[in-house]
Amino acid sequence: MSESVPVRCPACRREHLYAAPTYPCVCGAPISPPLEPGARAVTHQVWEEAWVTVECALCGRRSEWPHPELGCACGTVLRIAVTADVPAAAERSLSAGSPTPSEIPAAPPRRAFQPITIRTARDAVTVAALYLRWLGYQDIRRADQRPPSGIGLAARGLLAQVDPTVRPASPRDVECLWLTAMTESAHCVYFSLAGYTTEARARADTLGVPLFVLDLTGTPQPVNAMADELGAT
Repeated sequence: MSESVPVRCPACRREHLYAAPTYPCVCGAPISPPLEPGARAVTHQVWEEAWVTVECALCGRRSEWPHPELGCACGTVLRIAVTADVPAAAERSLSAGSPTPSEIPAAPPRRAFQPITIRTARDAVTVAALYLRWLGYQDIRRADQRPPSGIGLAARGLLAQVDPTVRPASPRDVECLWLTAMTESAHCVYFSLAGYTTEARARADTLGVPLFVLDLTGTPQPVNAMADELGAT
């Protein structure tokens, strides 16, 4: 069960009780950011500050997840304080040495993807990042090159584009993503909130680009065969 901490809005002084969100580690264990009482108002979003590293207590894997935030009724966005503890895996290695093969827990089958309702453009980006982690990609970060539209995400060997606009993606959007991925010797995948034009789907099939549609429930839906294969891998 995730922990709860008291939070006071610095703008209106309203009191809140915030419960930490729980995310699925790739090993199957639920993890949540360690919270501290208190929060600060977010005046503008900075990508690097919007993520926090959380370590799984079961397998010791460290992953980045959205930094806990809470929207106050006065309109202020509150970023919840997170404890900066010594990683649990480091503590275990110092106190008990390296685990033997018999002590390493076997990873259970991959659990079903846990969606997050999409209400904002940031939610769409978060869902895409969570889905990529669910597929097994780690170290999700913002791409070095900004795409012509939407937000670019990157992982080792992968480049993704997230388009949270209400305009269906065009063939040019797909081609630009594919060309950028080619220059970086990476695979690519496209997430769109409004879907794709018929021409864009045909171009993606020619280039081998997996296409996903982000429905408002927060579940990426495959659009073409490449996306079906990626989701099943």
